[in-house]
Formats: sequence, structure tokens, C-alpha cells
Amino acid sequence: MPHPVHAHYAEPSLAFSAEDDYSQPSDRLVSLALEAARLSRGVGLDELDLRWAQTGPPSERHPYLRPSCWPGEHYRLLAGLTLAVRPQLVVEVGTGGGLSALAIKKYLPVGSQIATFDIIGWRAGRSFNVLTPSDFEDGSLVQYLADLATPEAFAQYVPLLRRAKMVFIDGPKDGIFEQKLLDNMRSLSFDSKPLILILDDIRLWNMLGIWRRVSFPKLDLTSFGHWSGTGIIEWG
Repeated sequence: MPHPVHAHYAEPSLAFSAEDDYSQPSDRLVSLALEAARLSRGVGLDELDLRWAQTGPPSERHPYLRPSCWPGEHYRLLAGLTLAVRPQLVVEVGTGGGLSALAIKKYLPVGSQIATFDIIGWRAGRSFNVLTPSDFEDGSLVQYLADLATPEAFAQYVPLLRRAKMVFIDGPKDGIFEQKLLDNMRSLSFDSKPLILILDDIRLWNMLGIWRRVSFPKLDLTSFGHWSGTGIIEWG
């Protein structure tokens, strides 16, 4: 079946009614979302656009596919959430090419840190990578190599994870990893209550059920974030 509109890239999805989804957002979560969206308007990520233009895959160097595209991409919203939450520690699951980590890092409070997890080191020859050694020099950005969907790896990093005030999950969207990670997180009592959890790509087919099953207060922020879906959760 052809797509109803022309697009550079498209994914199948479904829309659901809300009457049987009892995980409604709290007033506090709605207030946070509005504040983050307001702050996102003033965020500047020109340096990420430049890095993307220099290192991004040639096939994706479309004039509108740039980190500062907002709404449409989530990088400015991530920066806005960082400004609104003011976390001492952010945990990112899925370093990828490093754009999200840098968007968050730029707007961290002084003395704060982002710990980014992946199973592949940032130097390990991805199709694109915007990170450089200088991004890690001041200690505000640290990468750990671990599969947090496995109970063993998750347990190893519990002392670090429980200190997070904001978590951003941008994993493989294979229908397995994210659910296992969220199940592991349910066993952990975080120091910040509630933890602000940002879940990427919630409109993608493999993420529909995972997002629907989240039982904590949540809000779909796709219109202020990533075209493929951005959700925020008051976790715990």
C-alpha cells in the first residue's frame, strides 16, 4: 500500500484511542513539558548542524534533516528538558553518533554529567560519528560499554543509575531491548522521585506496545520532538 503522502523517510504506525490507557500525565509532567517546549525555542545547536554536515551520511544530508530542525528532530527538546530539569546526572542509553549526548551536554548545569551507554565504543567506526576526544576532556561526558537490557550489566551500574535525575532511552527499537531495560528499571529505586524518563521513537511499530504498557504518568510529546515519536514519563 503506498504512503498517503510523500516523505524522505517513512515508517508504519498506528493511532490508538485513549480511553483504555490509564497512564495519564500528571499536572507536574504537563508543566514540565510546557516549560521544556518554551525553553527549546531559545536553544542554539548550530555547532551540531556543522558537525552533522561534515560527518553525517551523504544519503541523509537533506537540507531539513539537521539537528536544529525543531519540531521534527528531538535535539532542541532534549536541551530544553535539560534546562527545565537541571539534572546533576543524565543517563543516556544508546550513544549512537553522539548528537543527543552533545545536545544535552551543552545545557547541563555546571558540575553535572551525562553518562552515555552503548555496546559499541564511540570511536568504533559507525556510519557517522560527531564525537571527538575534546568532548570528553572536562569529564561532563563519559561513555560506558554495557548492555543494560541484561540483568547482569544493569546490576553492575546500579550505583550510577540510581543517581540519575533524567534518563534518555534511544536503543535499537527491536521490540525487545527497550522492554527488557524498562523491566530492569522497575527493580531500581532512584534517588530522584520521580525520575524523568524520555523514550525515543514511540510511534515506531516495535515501540507502540512498549509505550502503551508504561503504567507511570506519561505524555506523548511528538509534536515538540522527534517525528518518529518522543515520550516523557514520570518514572516511579
